[in-house]
Amino acid sequence: MRLVFMGTPDFAVPSLKALLNSGHEIAGVVTQPDRPRGRGKKLQPPPVKETALAAGLPVSQPAAMKEEEFLTRLQQWQPEVIVVVAFGRILPQEILDLPEKGCINLHASLLPRYRGAAPIHRAVMNGEKETGVTTMWMVPQLDAGDIILQEKLPIGPDATTGEIHDRLAILGAELLVHTLDLVATGRAPRQPQDDALATYAPPLQPDEEKINWERPAGKIYNLIRGLNPWPGAYTLRAGERLKVYGARILDEATTGVPGQVVAVTSEGFVVQAGRGKLLITTVQPQGKKIMPADAYLRGYPLATGEVLGCA
Repeated sequence: MRLVFMGTPDFAVPSLKALLNSGHEIAGVVTQPDRPRGRGKKLQPPPVKETALAAGLPVSQPAAMKEEEFLTRLQQWQPEVIVVVAFGRILPQEILDLPEKGCINLHASLLPRYRGAAPIHRAVMNGEKETGVTTMWMVPQLDAGDIILQEKLPIGPDATTGEIHDRLAILGAELLVHTLDLVATGRAPRQPQDDALATYAPPLQPDEEKINWERPAGKIYNLIRGLNPWPGAYTLRAGERLKVYGARILDEATTGVPGQVVAVTSEGFVVQAGRGKLLITTVQPQGKKIMPADAYLRGYPLATGEVLGCA
């Protein structure tokens, strides 16, 4: 089956690689424009572009989805199906209508739960015990198309967003190949979503990254692992950001002054939450690399009684 692949970040790379080995023909790849990244702010290609060029595939990077030159090229590729994985753009109706067999999307949640841009982050931040991947027929509405296939993945109590992201990317790639095999033979199901069960996963906002020590220890722990490795949960110490990447719940019942350092140990430092305590084990001081908390304490000693989170 002749297809066009649309995707941008690391999450989409396993899917593109799986399709390269699937026997389906990839006529072209569409990804977002190169963006400035890193400390030098140099233009960097999206991961999907790098993978596509390495495989010798033609790549298009339209600034807008309705560019006449892009639409002409897309038509020239003559896709039977368009496959979308974490592309980051909304497809206009004229693109949805282009391929004869339709447009297929891989989404990193068990739809209709967690529709939207940040399903993995939100699932981990909310302490979900299970997530998964869904393939669906695309419609103009956000992640609302009929479901084709789903595959579940448990979320361990200590799993981070980064770990779940990588597992779902691989699981999703396998599901996508299976889905396309069904589409090619006309056997792909259409299971309508129950909109009454829909929940949403909006993009992360900067104010969500700051740890509110008045929350229960379990909620703070879920925030820390939910924002690991990106963008990272942080607290303030003497007006500077201290990102927290590793922690352990010591208890979920004791009360005290939220944000107060109540102990310093060989593993790190213990902080009082609104209910319960957390041992902080991995941090990143502002402008520095990620480091074990005990190494941080050698350079930036903490005294019991100090309160974090204040400007």
